[in-house]
Amino acid sequence: MSPVSPSGARVRAGGGAGTLPRRSLLVVSAAALSLSVTAPAALAAPSPTTSPTATPPAQMSTLGGARLGMPGTQVNLAPGVPVLPKGVTARSWIVSDAESGQVLAAHNAHWALPPASTLKMLFADTVLPRFPKDTRYKVAPADLKGVGDGSSVAGIKEGVTYSVRDLWLGVFLKSGNDAVHVLSAMNGGVRRTVEDMQKHAEELQALDTRVVSPDGYDAPGQVSSAYDLTLIARSGLQKKDFRDYCATVSAKIGTAEIRNTNRLLAGDSDVPVYPGIAGVKNGNTTHAGATFTGVAERGGKVLLVTVMNPEKHDHNEVYKETAKLFDWGFQAVGKVNPVGELVPPRSAAPAGSTSGASPRQSPGTGGGAGSKAAASVPAVSGSSGVGTALAIAGGLLVLLGGGAFLVNRRWPLPDLMRRRSRP
Repeated sequence: MSPVSPSGARVRAGGGAGTLPRRSLLVVSAAALSLSVTAPAALAAPSPTTSPTATPPAQMSTLGGARLGMPGTQVNLAPGVPVLPKGVTARSWIVSDAESGQVLAAHNAHWALPPASTLKMLFADTVLPRFPKDTRYKVAPADLKGVGDGSSVAGIKEGVTYSVRDLWLGVFLKSGNDAVHVLSAMNGGVRRTVEDMQKHAEELQALDTRVVSPDGYDAPGQVSSAYDLTLIARSGLQKKDFRDYCATVSAKIGTAEIRNTNRLLAGDSDVPVYPGIAGVKNGNTTHAGATFTGVAERGGKVLLVTVMNPEKHDHNEVYKETAKLFDWGFQAVGKVNPVGELVPPRSAAPAGSTSGASPRQSPGTGGGAGSKAAASVPAVSGSSGVGTALAIAGGLLVLLGGGAFLVNRRWPLPDLMRRRSRP
């Protein structure tokens, strides 16, 4: 699984298809829980680039552990641990336990690469809590200006009134850049939304991420990493509406029926529905290639897998490689020693502590805490919407030995995914 060659020319598309910490936080009441972690500094990585080099930087961020800053594949193979699957050609990938925060294996985890529409996870995690889903909005002509040529769209029309729920379905199912731009207009415009997303990325310690467009459409300097996309997905999945939208297979917007372009969720001729899949988001653009972050549950374990830009360009290759890594992860979890961990949001750090990277540090330059990860809470006010408490109805408080964090050992995946029949 050495670094791969640059991808060949592809048709440019705006976003659509063509990734709780060991000591995490759960609250069943409105009371917030204070957290306490220690945070060793992480090595700063060089500034990101979108040049089509096939070689990862020699020095990348060590946020989450030193091994995650090393080029190439990182895994602790030992007796009883399954070998990694063959045929995984992605430039970057990561397999992690969504609940414990352990990174089970990774390949160039902090390589800053164009994310395509997986960046919409950050858009949703930032903006979704701000507008009730039954809010209705009439689309103005100006709202749709700036949608890039060749963008994936949900069919949003000017002069038509939509519910916020319909717009989010357009974002998650069709990866609609038109829906993103309308929601951005509601949020004060594209520029403000980009700023809000960047601030939220920094709060999540997704420090490889640089936001230029809210929809993930190719733009100079716009990058993220497999590690960051996993942090972002993990934060988004704390929010019920986020979980429900990303787990929806099909829906209607007005009279038009739309279907999720996530092939592991909806299936395709050469890709079956993955057992236990529950989201999250796909992407595909000229410079990014195919990208994907997925979450799945099996046997009481919940894994997150992010895959960025497979070298192999077979149909639905990004989903096939993701499925291989999921299969490996479910066999390896509980047997393999982790190579790193998913870190908490900045607001989970104790008062007066210092993180390895300043909030003013440029995204993509690494740094940050190497501590245990924590859950986030949606904030109606917006960009810094990661707090120190999470309310989940019916959850159990489980204090883990030696830790100051609380974790819900049953990940709150949508009931839909537990009971719907598989195609």
